[in-house]
Amino acid sequence: MSEAAITTEEQARQQGDRFRQLVEGLKAEVGRVIVGMEDVVENTLIALLSNGHVLLEGVPGLGKTLLVRTLSEALDLKFARIQFTPDLMPADITGTMVLWEKPTGEREFEFQPGPVFANVVLADEINRATPKTQSALLEAMQEHSVTVSGTSRQLDEPFLVFATQNPIEMEGTYPLPEAQLDRFLFKVTVNYPSLAELHEIVNRTTGHEIPHARKAANKEEILALGEVARQVAVAEHVQDFALRLVLATHPEDEQAPDSVKQFVRYGSSPRGGQALILSGKVRALMDQRFNVSVDDLRASALPALRHRLLLNFEGRAEGVNPDDLIQEAVGRVARSQEDVPV
Repeated sequence: MSEAAITTEEQARQQGDRFRQLVEGLKAEVGRVIVGMEDVVENTLIALLSNGHVLLEGVPGLGKTLLVRTLSEALDLKFARIQFTPDLMPADITGTMVLWEKPTGEREFEFQPGPVFANVVLADEINRATPKTQSALLEAMQEHSVTVSGTSRQLDEPFLVFATQNPIEMEGTYPLPEAQLDRFLFKVTVNYPSLAELHEIVNRTTGHEIPHARKAANKEEILALGEVARQVAVAEHVQDFALRLVLATHPEDEQAPDSVKQFVRYGSSPRGGQALILSGKVRALMDQRFNVSVDDLRASALPALRHRLLLNFEGRAEGVNPDDLIQEAVGRVARSQEDVPV
């Protein structure tokens, strides 16, 4: 083996060790405040290191907002919180042109940045705002820029939106447009805590000292390690599995399960495949591997695809869970590939 190859291998090992240390450090700091929710925390960190946005769904009071606040405390990043309400306007998010008067008496328009000009944006209860206001985030989430009065302004990197929403059947909520849902890398479901977790939550929040997270990473580290994750190798059969899985969520695809053909109107967009591969690379590094496995894709299938399935009328009427459809699609694709164990 050449000296250059040894150097490259050693650098890769060091980068992998630093990646794992960063993730473990962030988990530890978040764990100082957040009780349980291990899968939620892990998926949120995976999306963060994939430079992707996250939609957290659950009933009020489960700690969705606290999780994002705690994560921002553990990161040396600029943080902004937007409380979405029915009267919130797009300019309240993006910013607007304001007429200022100079000391000389002259007047001029100056751009006043909105809260979207931050590294981590908490869009709290995003589905309580009208679709017009929700759509104000579309350009920012996709292009990482904001256009106001014909002028486009770039957002500082990394730019991450962590949105929380209540289940749509709750009063005073608006469904997110499909185009905006598709821009979230993950949709993570926050479940109710167990009895033991409830005891710990009460103990931590009603005592003399309230725990807080400490800084565990800065902006430069997040950006650098995100680039390291993108260099993880993906074998052809692994990528083929991801893309076949995306196609299997479409009712017209020959590999789609019967349940998908019966209950799904539209399947995942190509962004679903991108989410599977990017998150798979991060999971591989977290497991000290430099190649993505099919198991990495299976672990990301639900959060990466559940919000990208659009049910038809029959599926909505029968209360079909998209997670069940995705699990069936995973099994169907696995069985169709001879080199992929079921």
